[in-house]
Amino acid sequence: MDRRNFIKNTSVLGSALTVAGSSAFGSVFTPAEEEPWFDKSMRWAQLAFVENDPGTYDPDFWLDYFNRIHADGVLLSAGGIVAFYPTDIPLHHRSDWMKNTDPLGYLVKECRKKNRTIILRTDPHATRQDMYNAHPDYIAVTADGQKRRHWANPELWVTCALGPYNFDFMTKVNNEIMERYKPDGIFSNRWHGHGVCYCEHCKKNFKAASGLDLPTKTERLDPVYQKWYAWHTDRLKELWFLWDAEIRKIKPTARFIPNGFPDRMLTGKHSDFFFADQQARRGVIPPWSNAKGAKELRGGLGMKPLIGIFSVGIEEEFRWKDSVQSDAEIRIWVAEGTANGMKPCFVKFGGNILDKRWMPAVEKMYQGYYKNEKYLRNTSPVARVGMIYSEQTDSKYGGQPWQERNREHSLGMYHALVEDHMPFEMVNDKLLDAEHLKPFKLLVLPNIAALSDAQCDQLRKFVESGGSIVATFETSLYDQEGKARTNFGLSDLFGVSYDNGVEGPLRNSYLRLKADAGTKQFHPVVKGLEDAYKIVNTVHRVKVTPKGSFPSPVTLIPTYPDLPMEDVFARVPETDTRELYLREVGKGRIAYIPGDLDRSFWQMLSTDHSLLLRNTIRWALNEEPIVGVQSPGIIDVAVWNQKSSMTVHLVNLTNPMMMKGPFKELIPVDAQVRIKVPENKRVTGVSLLMSGTKPTFENKGGMITLNVPKILDHEIVALDLA
Repeated sequence: MDRRNFIKNTSVLGSALTVAGSSAFGSVFTPAEEEPWFDKSMRWAQLAFVENDPGTYDPDFWLDYFNRIHADGVLLSAGGIVAFYPTDIPLHHRSDWMKNTDPLGYLVKECRKKNRTIILRTDPHATRQDMYNAHPDYIAVTADGQKRRHWANPELWVTCALGPYNFDFMTKVNNEIMERYKPDGIFSNRWHGHGVCYCEHCKKNFKAASGLDLPTKTERLDPVYQKWYAWHTDRLKELWFLWDAEIRKIKPTARFIPNGFPDRMLTGKHSDFFFADQQARRGVIPPWSNAKGAKELRGGLGMKPLIGIFSVGIEEEFRWKDSVQSDAEIRIWVAEGTANGMKPCFVKFGGNILDKRWMPAVEKMYQGYYKNEKYLRNTSPVARVGMIYSEQTDSKYGGQPWQERNREHSLGMYHALVEDHMPFEMVNDKLLDAEHLKPFKLLVLPNIAALSDAQCDQLRKFVESGGSIVATFETSLYDQEGKARTNFGLSDLFGVSYDNGVEGPLRNSYLRLKADAGTKQFHPVVKGLEDAYKIVNTVHRVKVTPKGSFPSPVTLIPTYPDLPMEDVFARVPETDTRELYLREVGKGRIAYIPGDLDRSFWQMLSTDHSLLLRNTIRWALNEEPIVGVQSPGIIDVAVWNQKSSMTVHLVNLTNPMMMKGPFKELIPVDAQVRIKVPENKRVTGVSLLMSGTKPTFENKGGMITLNVPKILDHEIVALDLA
């Protein structure tokens, strides 16, 4: 698409382009600036002011650091809770340390000299006593009718996100910021509220929209709460569109950028540019969580610019915003985001810093990315495996004991794919049309329980066109509203019927692994498990009835006692009940797993479960992956096209702290890599970008083979193509 038409065709509101006037800190805005800026900047820096920064911190220290790291985009705090510029809006609290200066204006002016993209940040989620006194209706109200004090700072009040504080007051703030500084966009933090608000405006507006009173309980499956959630999403979209339209009246290329939105499909449809606020690990989440979030957002946004905000501090339940993470932890988190298509953006809270240990690590990463920028300007991901994620399953499915912890199905499947070094993408279940599924040979459905008839038909067409499917547990057993079907929506593909029940938790039950009775050969799905005889079963299994004949490489050994020890023996050592249904349909293959194998793997991290999942995926794929990696460790693999190159990102997750941060050190591993050369392309050179070396390689039969030594955190294999 012509870039001059791009901005019009992707407009949220289709508002007419206008020409703004002059800025106090920049040149006159002209029609030439109607070219979109979204793709320009590759390395971002966020400086989040605290109120006492003005007059006490050194802005030139930060400007020098921005230069050293080649930051070409900045995200700077402007207003909301605190104004860091001389606002004229009544009750918009100026920093008490600002005096007669304009700290924001100085940074904007200096960054504009360097041609940086400038996004200004607001935060509307809290306000002060004078605002409360003047507009008590602006304040959020709890279920018991009390005005809501801020949970972390009791001097502040929490504002209602869906009432006049945002729609009226913050609209004026945004407009003033845009008029004075002409940023490329306004990014709003914590703009979407903190649960159900019971203020007079929310009561009235929800009643008018739904005919109902606000929900008294915030349970995900409660019908009234679901109505509220849908209304809340619509109201936020209305606010997003209002703010976006208002700032475009002042600068047509500008965008309002929400920090998060409840619906990824709407995010993808209406965003030209997006910040992913996935700052760091907490608890026991693995480092690939940053990659998973990036892939899920890209599943809705496509190739629109996605900026990954990362914190240099610790992001655990109890927040320490002046803390510093280890270099290794920062590097591995950023590597996962960058490898999966996000442009990095560090965030530092407070302009005065005492602990600067994080700065060399960020500087080194950014300098490496700057040096190899052309290989990071991706045009499309390269993957033949797509894993479906479903917001409607997340919101509409559940209520039974075996449906608890449902998201662990996708976590287990994701981890198995990472362990297999398999390049893959996430696929939004609202985008299952032929065009969006065209890149994929295999779709993986980790208990995608809620699917509409139309979605099931789209999956059938995918298989009819030669695609393959791996599905687990209750996939398609519910419609898009979470209503149970009498049979799987994809029963014809699975080759089984629902037998009216789910068994579990299965205690001391096993999966029997066996060779084909006629050929005495083991099926590929049990490769590496031939000597096991039996492995641990899943925790739950759906009862099904087969509608045809199937191979029997994996069958059920029912539960038997695990105490006393004298009684620990199988009462039924063999059954013909299959726990893996395999069939070929045209050029595609179908694997249906009635057990919660993916969730069980996540909960137990059994190597047998991982191997069975990985073998099943490779059998269903029925082709060599685009990239093959042999390594003693765990390496996350992502593959991208650029204008005249192809890159393979190798992120080394090999670490005893992979499942519990932080990484204390980076442990290098070697890898042998095979890369399938794209059809009708010729390889003119191979580089290891992050180590800055030219490896020896073999180019034979359309396959590049090379050794990649000592991958520390992130290596990028670049193939120059002609």
